[in-house]
Amino acid sequence: MDIIWLGHGSFRIEMADQVLLVDPWLTGNPMLGDTQHGAATEGATHILITHGHFDHTADVVVLAKSLSVPVVGIYELMSHFEEADGLTTIGYNMGGTVHLGEVAVSLVPALHSSTLSSAPTVSAGREAGFILKAEGHTLYLSGDTGIMADMDWIGDYYKPDIGILSAGGHFTMDMAGAAYAAKRYFDFKTVIPCHYRTFDLLEQSAQVLVDGLPGVNVIEPQVMQPISF
Repeated sequence: MDIIWLGHGSFRIEMADQVLLVDPWLTGNPMLGDTQHGAATEGATHILITHGHFDHTADVVVLAKSLSVPVVGIYELMSHFEEADGLTTIGYNMGGTVHLGEVAVSLVPALHSSTLSSAPTVSAGREAGFILKAEGHTLYLSGDTGIMADMDWIGDYYKPDIGILSAGGHFTMDMAGAAYAAKRYFDFKTVIPCHYRTFDLLEQSAQVLVDGLPGVNVIEPQVMQPISF
């Protein structure tokens, strides 16, 4: 399995027989150069979307059509993409699991907001996170979220060994909050922070997270550099 950060909250995850793009934000992403877009998306099998904000959905329509791949996420948002843009989607809801080839993808709660930028603003259903299971690993993608009590059952029920946690502060948990959540609710072997370094408003270093999780392998991702398991 390779986890490849595309900057901000965007990832390319090569897992079992799938290449999953999670919240792929290309256009206007200051961390991902234009010349990297092709390599970031080549061979994708599905696009996973956690919520409707522009920095998670701005490229979904163009990518889904150019790559001819389905988009996966919360039912209301998928229905919008299907009806408004003609995309092929897999819409489901909290606690549900879909099987994308050899990868089981479960939808779990997040604590954030979810709207589409339009006039007027359109509600995009519930914000969410994902649990991915394959290759003997269970990966928790928090999506944009604050600390929430739902993390208790998510950690206990799914028992993820890898956590990708939003940790930039202001719009999500900060590094101290992510460390607290990881210690209280999970038993991660590896933690990868995201949704940081993109703008000056967000945290620029994960050192607080590293210091807060002794014994956990905290990996600060680098754009387009695979983290292999």
